[in-house]
Amino acid sequence: MMPADITGFYLYSPTGDSRFVDGPIFANVVLADELNRTTPRTQAALLEAMQENQVTIEKQTYPLTTPFMVIATQVLTGAEGTYPLTDVQVDRFLLRVSSEHSPVDVEKEIISNIDRIDEPEIHPVSTPEEIKELQALVKGIHVSPGIVEYIVSIVDSLRSDPDVLAGPSIRSGIALFKCSRVLAALDMRDFVIPDDIKYLARHALEHRILIKPEAEMDDVSPEMIVDRILESVPVPGIEA
Repeated sequence: MMPADITGFYLYSPTGDSRFVDGPIFANVVLADELNRTTPRTQAALLEAMQENQVTIEKQTYPLTTPFMVIATQVLTGAEGTYPLTDVQVDRFLLRVSSEHSPVDVEKEIISNIDRIDEPEIHPVSTPEEIKELQALVKGIHVSPGIVEYIVSIVDSLRSDPDVLAGPSIRSGIALFKCSRVLAALDMRDFVIPDDIKYLARHALEHRILIKPEAEMDDVSPEMIVDRILESVPVPGIEA
């Protein structure tokens, strides 16, 4: 797969005329399956889109549709034929969720229904306008100064942890801030509580931490460090 397969390209005719053929990046939701099996050059094609909501092709910039979201999967790092994502690109992902093998009964169901799964019927569940309305609604969820200080304290403590080589960027704090409002809304609350931050911390922070080599040799993991920080940072009171 080449970068143009994602972003699009110019199609030239024998007369010299050209037209732009947009790629799959011009969708509301882009699914990049096994992203780390693509080359670094192809991975980089997503970088501008994920950060700037636009792509530049032959010096021409095209804005992407809104809302815009990239969901990516990756296979185990180090597996044959994989190319690790750069720290910069990993930082662009709002959250990371690790998946385990399905329970036996779920695997049985998947295998039994594989013919139907191979021929899925896909139906829209929402419209872009509805998503925009929900985004506007979530922005009205109250985040108290105490919660903001709690977020900043967690991120700052990670940066100064003795086992951390490079701590999370400000994007990690922004991710916690934004996602905590969504979690509160899903729980039918109009304010964020400390448990929202605790629940999201691993997903928003683990992939943004680089561990020192000596810590890795002692089997220290990002999960362990995040859990340790959550235990040490004082929890604020609830301010509705």
